Amino acid sequence: MKTKANSPTFHIPVMGIGFTIDTPVKVAQYGISSAISLVDDKLMEKLREFYSKKLNIKFQAISEKMEDFRAKRITAYLDMINKIVTDKFEELKSSVQGKSSEIEKYMDMLPDFAEIKQKFIECRSKGNIKDIQSWIKNNLSIGSIDVNIMTKLDKENFKKGEKLPSEYNDAHAALRGFANSKLHSSVILSAGMNPRLYSYIEKFKDFYPDKDGELNKKIIIKVSDYRSALIQGKFFAKKGLWVSEFRIESGLNCGGHAFATNGFLMGPILEEFKKERGNLVKSIHDIYTKVLMGKGLNIPTEPLEVKITAQGGVGTSEEHDFLMEQYDIDSVGWGTPFLLVPEVVNMDEKTKKILKNAKEEDLYLSDISPLGVPFNSVKDNTKDAEKFKMIEQGIYGSPCSNRYLLFNSEYTDKPVCTASRQYQKKCIESLDKKSLNTEQYNKALDKIRRWGFCLPKFYDCPFFRNLFFKKHGRAYLRKNKFAK
Repeated sequence: MKTKANSPTFHIPVMGIGFTIDTPVKVAQYGISSAISLVDDKLMEKLREFYSKKLNIKFQAISEKMEDFRAKRITAYLDMINKIVTDKFEELKSSVQGKSSEIEKYMDMLPDFAEIKQKFIECRSKGNIKDIQSWIKNNLSIGSIDVNIMTKLDKENFKKGEKLPSEYNDAHAALRGFANSKLHSSVILSAGMNPRLYSYIEKFKDFYPDKDGELNKKIIIKVSDYRSALIQGKFFAKKGLWVSEFRIESGLNCGGHAFATNGFLMGPILEEFKKERGNLVKSIHDIYTKVLMGKGLNIPTEPLEVKITAQGGVGTSEEHDFLMEQYDIDSVGWGTPFLLVPEVVNMDEKTKKILKNAKEEDLYLSDISPLGVPFNSVKDNTKDAEKFKMIEQGIYGSPCSNRYLLFNSEYTDKPVCTASRQYQKKCIESLDKKSLNTEQYNKALDKIRRWGFCLPKFYDCPFFRNLFFKKHGRAYLRKNKFAK
């Protein structure tokens, strides 16, 4: 079942950790779907306190000393966002009685061909307020408050020196936080497969069909090609879980990490999805129903909906319309352009000005990310300025207070972040022990400063090694002595 005619044909993807952390509060009442990153529970707790004071909502802090605090913080934050959005939506629906322009805003964001927009104009032309109110109540829909989990950011956690069970890993706890929330929306899984995390979803009943065949919580997977969609879709189906949307993202992305593909363009990839969509749904549905039957669960009478959406690099309405019409997709994600819209994202004025005035030559791929993946950035951004200022003072690395990207255990018993001061200090100490001339030393030191690692042992991690193999090829890794 398509939804193009009755809802906005675009969505707002997750952008970083903070830019879109509360975007649903600003757009969901207008029917626009957006996504919240579940990386930073500390930020969510601070925002929950902020909104609670602002809107006079009862607030009780969730301390890090509490059992399962990360999941509980996420649940509390999402429930608060859900309440705020629901209240705003109810206000919007009742605004037709007054002179408010909220309803007009809602309709202006829909395409002219949208059936819901045409019906509203028709009702309004008749001038019967009660009929309009009744129609609005039955036809307007709220934007989905989706959440994003980067599957690889699933670090293990410890308590009093003892490693906790895997369900307390970062991504597992984030998933549990969402699953226990009151949201009726989707979790977006990005950055590759995590079989253990995927299997964990089986534990939550909201991901299975209810007696009416409906899913209270849905699964969206970001994929780069059709083969990945088919493999992951079948993986979930074998567990009795349904993938409701395959979100195809440009390898170069519209911001954030750049997962460049080996020459595979987005057009042919979307064309394959268009041609194989029916086969994709059927092959997954056949497996899915058999597993549900085996588990004694409700089986939908008809195949559940599967959306095909795309995002990455879209900057004009013409590009948007082309993707919708040429490849028959359900929605297009607009990312970077919304960074210039203060009504949608959180951004300081200085950064906004830098983005607004940026030219092509100001954009570059940074090596700053601890994930080891090139990162789209812009010159003179505040974080780079801060980093170089610290380097001038002889201070390398970040305090790494949040500890979300702990992957490297080269010098330590427990994994640390490669961008941390702790790790880079060890790198420099190791470098000082080598017999290098000035040129070699400065080159190695610059690599520590820019890349956040210093020795080939960094590539002992299969995840990072595979990422760089896909981008550069084995010859690059061998040349730089990073290959096994």
